[in-house]
Amino acid sequence: MITHLKFASVPCRDQDAALKFWTEKIGFHVVTDQPMGDQRWIELAIGDADTQLVLFTPPGHADRVGSFFNGSFACDDVEATYRQLSARGVKFRGPPEKQPWGTFCVFYDEEGNEFVMGSR
Repeated sequence: MITHLKFASVPCRDQDAALKFWTEKIGFHVVTDQPMGDQRWIELAIGDADTQLVLFTPPGHADRVGSFFNGSFACDDVEATYRQLSARGVKFRGPPEKQPWGTFCVFYDEEGNEFVMGSR
């Protein structure tokens, strides 16, 4: 049976810039970085989570770069994480918003991809 989501992919045009963003600004760690055709297969660890992030654009999917990521990152304290990432230069749509179901905000990577970050 399926046990968990192994990875989610973030499309990018510039893998070096994407790698720098996700490791230096967001704080993820490289698990794998090896050649794969015209690109590299780059897997990043998200803390101690089972799911990893892959910086790879499948052939024919370049139009996905700069779009909305169909998923959400979770953190313990959205406001504190927002302040920390803002100080590192991460761009946000706006400050965290409190909703009846939790607190969230939206941030962008260097290529305009949009990501939701919310409370657990």
